[in-house]
Amino acid sequence: MKTPILFLLICLGMGTLYGQIEIYGTVTQKNGQPVLGANIYLEGTYDGASSDENGAFRFQTYETGVQTLIVSSISFETFMMAASIEQFKNLNIVLKEDVNSLDTVVISAGTFEAGDNSKVSVLKPLDVVTTASALGDFVGALQTLPGTSTVAEDGRLFVRGGDAGETQIFIDGIRVFTPYTPTTNNIPARGRYSPFLFDGITFSTGGYSAEYGQALSSVLLLNTIDEPDQEKTDISLMTVGVGLGNTQKWNNSSLSVNASYINLAPYIALFPDRNDWQKPFEAFSGESVYRRKFEKGLFKMYVAYDATNFTLTQEDINFPDGLYFKLNNDNLYTNASYFGDLGESWKLETGGSFTRAANKLGIDDSEIENVENSVQLKVKLRKRFSNRFKLNFGAEQFLTDFNEDFQNLEIPETSYGYHNNISAVFAESDLIFSRKFAAKIGLRGEYSGLFQQFSVSPRASVAYKTSNYGQLSVAFGDFYQQPFGDVLKFDQELEAQKAQHYILNYQYFHNDRIFRAEVYRKEYKNLVTYNTEFPDFSSNYNNEGFGYAQGLDLFWRDNQSIKNLDYWVSYSYLDSERKYNNYPEQVTPSFANKHNLSVVGKYWIGEWRSQVGFSYTFASGRAYTNPNMPGFLQDQTKSFNSISLNWAYLISQQKILYFSINNVLGFKNINGYQYADVPNMNGIYDRRALQPAADQFFFVGFFWTLSDDGKENQLDNL
Repeated sequence: MKTPILFLLICLGMGTLYGQIEIYGTVTQKNGQPVLGANIYLEGTYDGASSDENGAFRFQTYETGVQTLIVSSISFETFMMAASIEQFKNLNIVLKEDVNSLDTVVISAGTFEAGDNSKVSVLKPLDVVTTASALGDFVGALQTLPGTSTVAEDGRLFVRGGDAGETQIFIDGIRVFTPYTPTTNNIPARGRYSPFLFDGITFSTGGYSAEYGQALSSVLLLNTIDEPDQEKTDISLMTVGVGLGNTQKWNNSSLSVNASYINLAPYIALFPDRNDWQKPFEAFSGESVYRRKFEKGLFKMYVAYDATNFTLTQEDINFPDGLYFKLNNDNLYTNASYFGDLGESWKLETGGSFTRAANKLGIDDSEIENVENSVQLKVKLRKRFSNRFKLNFGAEQFLTDFNEDFQNLEIPETSYGYHNNISAVFAESDLIFSRKFAAKIGLRGEYSGLFQQFSVSPRASVAYKTSNYGQLSVAFGDFYQQPFGDVLKFDQELEAQKAQHYILNYQYFHNDRIFRAEVYRKEYKNLVTYNTEFPDFSSNYNNEGFGYAQGLDLFWRDNQSIKNLDYWVSYSYLDSERKYNNYPEQVTPSFANKHNLSVVGKYWIGEWRSQVGFSYTFASGRAYTNPNMPGFLQDQTKSFNSISLNWAYLISQQKILYFSINNVLGFKNINGYQYADVPNMNGIYDRRALQPAADQFFFVGFFWTLSDDGKENQLDNL
């Protein structure tokens, strides 16, 4: 018996010995360099090895039949090979770069990212409320970035030689038709929406995605918070009003509500300005965001309403008693959006918005009432074919109905307006060739029902990583936009205006320091012109305007070199001329500054439990027409200067006392000049300087947060 048993054991041992299969080979990069430390193994087993300094590996296994060999290494895509076990010999495995890694090139030409989730963030959402000159307005904070012009009396975004109407604003991918509070001459407008509801901002100064249209110069994308981290209540007491916010969370949903009331009457009583106010500025506003999570998607609904009114008499050189102005405005904006996973690497984004803006104006002896109703519907699909190729495509519809009634002592009630329908389709692909080289190619088509015109806009961006921390990007694109509403309400026999963008960008980002340099050229065609001082019934309109804008933008931000100090510096050089509106020739427009400089700093003082902020703005003079000299827009104002300071004092972790002073040194800035309609007895046209309503603005606020963790506050980095 012993002999057969011994023989059997020997046979089993021989069978085990000869049943082992040896797997071996090398792992290299595309350029032939070996990959050290790659993990090589058979799926579902413990059999495997790591590659050595030569990329070589070798191990044995008892597995038989068809198996899957897996090779993985940091910064490379995982390699998988399914074959008969006998074929895993003398392998030469070439790993591809993982283009999803953090050091992959990012297309950045013309675009500033502001958000905690972006790879290269130029601003944080918090910067909107802590920049000294911004006064809590996201538009004010963006005006410290390069590419913008300082037009202090207006308040809107003027980007790279473009009119303010050439910039469009979107919330959660859906367009905002009336983004600014209404105002009158020489009193700057403000953005309508609270920065506390947004966690990401993308500001594109040119060359933006084919997904967005009807903007000749720029787009601003605001993204509401997807999911609040906790329930809380925010209370604000300010020298100009009060505010209250609350966030509630449930299992799969949440609701955030903000409301504010602003009344400048007490402030103006203490600090009178240059206007004769019969009814100082008063506004009520409210916003809410509802979020609902589904198994594979997120639904958000955003609603904002504000009502504004004021009455004043402004100094006017042609009216000894001044010019009377009264305004009542009601604005409702709501949008709904859904983002979801459809499976098979498909994603869906869809949404729509509705805007109703109603104005009642009294200007001297004229009365104007207008109502704008606007709708946008949008659907977008995204398909991820691989890490290296992604495709976005979709369609959208814009509908606008505008009606206005006008009357005064000389003209009986007259009505006019327009109905505007725009249909658009777009497609765009992301092509990532390697971690160093990527491209974005898009095409947008739009059809105007008003003009019966179809336009096609090709757009392309390419980026190349020049080093571990630096990269170059270039962008090109065609952009179309219909004439503004102040023209369309009188004449619809026109066509879309056009701009072409050419951009070259260099960006360096390392260790919380960022440097950007960008040169660009923008060419305009088909700009609207008319032959009267302002567009009206009697004007002759055409699309014979043209122009250009070119320049250099520089940006540097650093929060590492000096302990507790975060600062950035922006500089823009702009060369721009255009023939549009009532311009008789191509000249530099009145809103374009040749030089713009912003310096912003924030310093944390631990002993004082305080953050102090500083902001300096410089802008070279702007063109204006002096009728005492030959020519048009031939004279220039003096340079604009302003230094603003703020101080946030942490009373306790959730209570903050906030102070700010705009133009602390009281620079006597001049926005332009108004001339008399007729010359005086010496043949000279008299003039008056157009100064800001007030040289300085003081603000004091108390902000109190009540949250679940007892730590969060409205300046949550303090």
